[in-house]
Amino acid sequence: MKGSFGQDECMNSASTSSWTRSRSFALIIALYVIAVTAALVIASAIGTDHPVKGLIWGYGASVAFLYIASQIVGNGSTFDAWWSVMPPSFAIWFCFVLDDPGKFSDADLRRLAVAICATLWGLRLTANWAIGWTGLNHEDWRYRMLYETAPMPRWAVSLTSVHLFPLIVVTLGSIPMAIVASHSHHDFGVLDVVAIVMALTGVALQQFADLDLRRFNRTKQTGDVLNTGLWSRSRHPNYLGEMCWWWSLFLFVLAANPGSWWAGVGAVAMTVMFFAASIPIAEKRSAERRPGWETYKANTPMVLPRLRTKA
Repeated sequence: MKGSFGQDECMNSASTSSWTRSRSFALIIALYVIAVTAALVIASAIGTDHPVKGLIWGYGASVAFLYIASQIVGNGSTFDAWWSVMPPSFAIWFCFVLDDPGKFSDADLRRLAVAICATLWGLRLTANWAIGWTGLNHEDWRYRMLYETAPMPRWAVSLTSVHLFPLIVVTLGSIPMAIVASHSHHDFGVLDVVAIVMALTGVALQQFADLDLRRFNRTKQTGDVLNTGLWSRSRHPNYLGEMCWWWSLFLFVLAANPGSWWAGVGAVAMTVMFFAASIPIAEKRSAERRPGWETYKANTPMVLPRLRTKA
């Protein structure tokens, strides 16, 4: 996952590319205009009667295109923004193409709520990535670590670990948006409000955690540990915020159609990914690079924050 990576967020590994930052952004914008447009055209061709199928095929086509682009450029970071660009694009599209004709219904209000929450989440996460991204002259250290350690050629590692794995997890997490968009029979109610609060809480947690992290990165010395602000209460407040966002989509599903409870598999997959992969990788790297990490770890909860300051 790109965007917020914990206390080593800004640590990238250099490549030999001569890409400038402005040139890199120009390419990324062009690639994502094509990727998003192609995904929505495919979803439209499949039809609004099959929003889940349209989302799956649209997501898949966008990833296939960006994977090819990454191989041409020789840098997996062409895919970094996909995580936070594609879900809001589909949430907004669902809001427009699946509205109830002739009136603004409770279902329309729910679709609008999902679209607004998704847009706020996506804009914040994409902006946070863009602020810290130096361009295609660098590639995220996690990708390079995988290239060096996985028993496969680089192209296969990029295909499976950098592109297909996020595709599967984000698709599962996004299916609730398609289900919400296609169900119009339940009133907007308390559960919708709870979902909105959870989504916005997640966005706020990520924003304040990333602000703390950015301030820390401006003045840190080698081996320093970020243990102030939200990071004094949780070792991974940014991951907690991200999980809140994906679980909020599950709550929207329960509000729209309780019979689609199975769509919670997406939020579960996200949670498993963070606890089984993202957090262990980040903590292993921090333990290797920060002498005070074990003390910090012993005194700070992993994810769920300590509400009271320790005496």
